[in-house]
Amino acid sequence: MIPAAAIEAAARRIAGRARRTPVLTDGSTTYKLELVQHAGSFKARGMLNKILAAAEHGLPEAGVVAASGGNAGLAAAYAARELGVPAEIYVPVTAPPVKVAKLGKLGARVSQVGEEYAEAYAAAVVHAESTGALFCHAYDDPDMVAGNGTLGLELLEQLPRGFDTVLVAVGGGGLVAGLGAALHGRAKVVAVEPRTARALHAALEAGEPVDVPVSGVAADSLGARRVGDIGFRTAVEAGIEAVLVDDQAIVEARRRLWEDYRLAVEHGTAAAQAALTTGAYVPAPGERVVVLLCGANTDPSTLA
Repeated sequence: MIPAAAIEAAARRIAGRARRTPVLTDGSTTYKLELVQHAGSFKARGMLNKILAAAEHGLPEAGVVAASGGNAGLAAAYAARELGVPAEIYVPVTAPPVKVAKLGKLGARVSQVGEEYAEAYAAAVVHAESTGALFCHAYDDPDMVAGNGTLGLELLEQLPRGFDTVLVAVGGGGLVAGLGAALHGRAKVVAVEPRTARALHAALEAGEPVDVPVSGVAADSLGARRVGDIGFRTAVEAGIEAVLVDDQAIVEARRRLWEDYRLAVEHGTAAAQAALTTGAYVPAPGERVVVLLCGANTDPSTLA
């Protein structure tokens, strides 16, 4: 598990660079609106911390390279632009056009390789090794996870009366690992995955990270074929529960978030809300639940 001191250091490092995102409370449920973070997702926190930590020792002239289904690449491109270093982002050919277009607007060079994140990842690693660029892993990196964990510290400050549970969508495990470490002993963290992209759930069943097939409406953001080692270890050490939701529930939860709150989230983000709406997670009477809405890089025309 990432040490609390590393998360606190990350909070100091990214202060003034990452947004302090708001919360919205409706009854016993609070929504953490991380969808309004820079570059449209929580990953800006981790990427800023990763690149700023590396910059303390000097960044390579080749800049940074990342592989992503979209959001991590957007965060890396944003952080690199803010720090004045070049970025090359590898994404699968299945990455949503809205995310690919935004990468270009952020000034990154984009390379589309393979059908899945894993193929883009392999190409990015080769590029980093050949050029000396700083490789920024999308989720299985201590600095990334520590940056993501600042969300947990922020929630503790914003909800001083406390909360009991945080529902968080899981892909490769970088966010759930950060939250699990930041909130350990203070609140329960529940991981929510699509049935068709269940890397953490499968790892917990097998007792170790294993490869899983990936498909479904949320595959662009929750499509890691294998959960990261940090995410898996944190889930075991913190006793994080993993629940599954199906695509129809994700689509419906996304639609309701738009209709009820005018929140435009991507399908992966809506998985966390789907756990509540379908009963995949049933709060106890009086339980105070936070639903983490972690990303908004979506085509709004599909919300109607």
